[in-house]
Amino acid sequence: MKRPVAYIAGTGHAVPRRAVSNADIAAMGLDTDDAWIVERTGIRQRYIAGPDETLTALAAQASRQAMEQAGVQPGEIDVIVLGTASPDHLLPATAVEVQAALGCTRAAAFDLGAACTGWLYSAIVAESLIAAGTADTVLVIGAEKLSSIVNWKDRNTCVLFGDGAGATVLRRARGGHRGILSSFMRSDGALTQLLWRPAGGNVEPLSPEAMAEGRHCIQMAGGEVVEHAVRSMAEATDRALDAARLTANDIDLLIPHQANVRIIDATAKHAGIPPERVFINVDRYGTTSAATIPIALNEAIQQGRVKEGSTVLFAAFGAGFTWGSLVVRF
Repeated sequence: MKRPVAYIAGTGHAVPRRAVSNADIAAMGLDTDDAWIVERTGIRQRYIAGPDETLTALAAQASRQAMEQAGVQPGEIDVIVLGTASPDHLLPATAVEVQAALGCTRAAAFDLGAACTGWLYSAIVAESLIAAGTADTVLVIGAEKLSSIVNWKDRNTCVLFGDGAGATVLRRARGGHRGILSSFMRSDGALTQLLWRPAGGNVEPLSPEAMAEGRHCIQMAGGEVVEHAVRSMAEATDRALDAARLTANDIDLLIPHQANVRIIDATAKHAGIPPERVFINVDRYGTTSAATIPIALNEAIQQGRVKEGSTVLFAAFGAGFTWGSLVVRF
C-alpha cells in the first residue's frame, strides 16, 4: 500500500430548492408513474434547478461548506477542478466563474469533462497535482444542471436525472495513512453514441431543427449502458482494491455512482460488500452525474457512516464511456 500524498479535508453539497417527485413527472403527461420509475431505477424524487439557480451558484454553495469544514480560506486554494457535463457556458469554464464567486484569487481553475465519472477523475487529477508539487490544496467539485439538457418528453431519460453539486477539499498529506490509497481510471471512446448529446458541438451545431428533434438533449441506449456500467464498475472495484492491497472485508463503506439501484446492487455483489455497507441516496436525488459521489460522501459523513479511520471505496461510470475508482482512508 502506498503512503497517501493527498487526503480529503472537507466536504459539502448543495441542491436546488425544488424537489420533483415521480408523480410530478407523471403529471407532465408522460406515459409513466411512480411504480414504473421506482421498479426500474429506485428513484422517487430529484431536485430541479430554477432559472436563477445556476451551476456556478450550486457549486459555490457546496464549495463554501467544504472549505469551512476543511478550515481553508479562499486564498489558500491553489487549484479548482470542476467535473461537469452541463456547464453554465461553453466558454469560459464554469470553474473560473466559481473561482470568482468564492474569491479564490490565487487559484488556477478548469473544467474536466468525464460525465458521471467527473468528480472521480477530478480527484485523481488533484492528487496528481499535489504529488507533482504543483499544489498543496485543491478544491474538487462535481456539479450538474442536467435539467437543462434533458428531453422532458423522453420518459427513458428525464426520470433519471437531477441537479446538484458536491465539493471536496484535497490537501497534501503530512504522513500517516489517511488519504487516497489507490486509484484507477479508464475510458472507451468506441461506445460514444450509446450515451451522448448529438447536437450542440462543432460537428452538429445547434439549430432550430436539432432542437425540435431533441438532439441537443441527452440520448441513451439504456439496456446497453447498464450492461457496460455493471461490467466496468466491477473492473473498477477490483483494480482499486488490488492496488490498495485490500479486500472487501477491509472496506467500511462503498459509495458508488448513483445511477440506479440495479447497477449499485450488481457492483456491491461483485465486490463482495453486503448491503449494509453500501451507501444509496439515488432514491432522493436521482442521477446527478458528476455530483453523485461527492453529494453521497457528504451525506455519509453527516450521518456518521464515514468517520475518522473509515476506509471507503468509490466507483463510477459515465458517458464516454469513462469509469474509475478510488480507495480513501479518512
